[in-house]
Amino acid sequence: MRAFVFPGQGAQTIGMGKALADAYPAAKAVFDEVDSALGENLSGLIWAGEAEELTLTANAQPALMATSLAAMKALEAEGVGVDAAAFVAGHSLGEYSALAAAGALSIADTARLLRARGTAMQEAVPVGVGAMAAILGLDLAAVQAVAAEAAQGDVCQAANDNDPAQVVVSGSKAAVERAVEIAKEKGAKRALILPVSAPFHCSLMAPAAEVMAKALAEVDIKPPAVPLVANVVAEAVADPATIRSLLVDQVTGSVRWRESVAYMAAQGVTEIFEIGAGKALSGMVKRIDRSIATQAVGTPDDVAAAIAALNA
Repeated sequence: MRAFVFPGQGAQTIGMGKALADAYPAAKAVFDEVDSALGENLSGLIWAGEAEELTLTANAQPALMATSLAAMKALEAEGVGVDAAAFVAGHSLGEYSALAAAGALSIADTARLLRARGTAMQEAVPVGVGAMAAILGLDLAAVQAVAAEAAQGDVCQAANDNDPAQVVVSGSKAAVERAVEIAKEKGAKRALILPVSAPFHCSLMAPAAEVMAKALAEVDIKPPAVPLVANVVAEAVADPATIRSLLVDQVTGSVRWRESVAYMAAQGVTEIFEIGAGKALSGMVKRIDRSIATQAVGTPDDVAAAIAALNA
C-alpha cells in the first residue's frame, strides 16, 4: 500500500518544476492555470526570479503547490493517477496540494486560497514579533514541557511534530528564544531559530484563521478521490465539511506529521512518494519508520523512476 505526500514551505527553490513543464504539456498547464488564477506571472518568478522573493510566504505557498501538481500531472500523463495511493497527506500548505491532487479542490481555487493564506499569515503578526525554532533531539512531550516553561505569559507552542527527533516551536519571539536556551539545558542536540517571517501554527495566527474561514466558505470542496490524512487530527478524513473545518484549525493548530506517518503505516502503507519540490518529507518519514520506502518525485527522471516502482 502506498501514500502520496506533498511538501510544505522551505522546499522552494528557483527553477523547481521547470523541467517537468518542459517535458509534460499537462505539467506546463498547471503553471499556466496558477498564473491565470492569480493574475500574475508566478511561474516566471519560480523559474527565473530572485530566491528572496520566492521565499515570501504569499509566493512560496502557491508556488510549491503548482510544482507539486505539475509533478502529479506528469505521473498522470504516464498512466498513474492519485488513486494509485491509499492516502494523500501534506505538510502544512502541502495539505492544500494533496487536496487539489485528489480532486477535492480545483487548482485555481487552491492557488487563490494559498495566496490568501500566505498573505493572512504574514499580516497576522508584525515582522520581528514572532519566531519559530527547531528543537532537535527531544521528543514531543519534552518539547511541550520546554514550551510551557518558556512561555512566561507569552505564546510558545509546539507547532510541528515532524519526527521523533525534531519538533518545531512557534510563538512570541522572546518566548521562543527562551525555549531555545531551555531546550539546550534539557539535553537537546541542537536548538536553532528558523529563518521564517512569521510564527506559523500557533495561537498568534488566529487572525489568519479568521481570514481562511471566510475564504474557504466561498469555495467548493468535493470528496477527495482518496482520503486525506489531515495535519491536525493525524487520521484520514474525506467529508468536505470536515476538511473545510480542519483547514481552518490547521492555521493555528500543530502539524502532527510524525503521528500522520505512523497512522498511515498502521493502515498498511509501505511506500511513500513525495510529490513536488525537495526531499524533506522523505527524510522525516525515514526517521519515523525506517521500514517505509520513500521516493521523491520532482523531475522527469524522478517521474520515470516512480513509474517503474509503481508498476513493479
